[in-house]
Amino acid sequence: MQVLGIIGSPRIGGNTEVLVDEVLAGAKEAGASVEQVVLNKLEINPCQACNSCYKTGHCMHKDDMPSLLEKMVQSDVWILGTPIYWWGPTAQFKAFLDRWYHPKHQEFKGKKVIIVIPLGGGHERYARHTVGLLEDVFNYLNIELVETILAPGYNRRGEVGKNTDLLKLARKAGKEAVENQD
Repeated sequence: MQVLGIIGSPRIGGNTEVLVDEVLAGAKEAGASVEQVVLNKLEINPCQACNSCYKTGHCMHKDDMPSLLEKMVQSDVWILGTPIYWWGPTAQFKAFLDRWYHPKHQEFKGKKVIIVIPLGGGHERYARHTVGLLEDVFNYLNIELVETILAPGYNRRGEVGKNTDLLKLARKAGKEAVENQD
């Protein structure tokens, strides 16, 4: 089993990375092969709505997205993490998500996903637009949302790592996603 963790935060060592890594650790404990990708370390250009991907099978951009799409297709479970910026995902994460428009998204059917969303705001409602966006995308593409891990009230880099209950929840989610795979 292959599990891919995708971090949409530009903050290295931040709360998103801490939680995604914890989910990946749980998946690894359950016997999965895991990989972590940080979107901010990749070149992912925004979609230009040119339909080149549908006309030619290739995006007009020569960037890192095709190889990431391939990793997504090869993985059984994805861990998608983004902090909340103004009630939405980061620009890095949104550019990544918009590039799912590629015909490759047809191969996403049946994938399982855990979303991880830390946020500086002290209430989960600040994540409602991002959660709703992702739920709608997953529903449209027939992707199964296995778990949503929200972590409100975490603003400082890595401070979520002090919440042992939340870390246990994240690790358990990764482990169960692998153990409950059909």
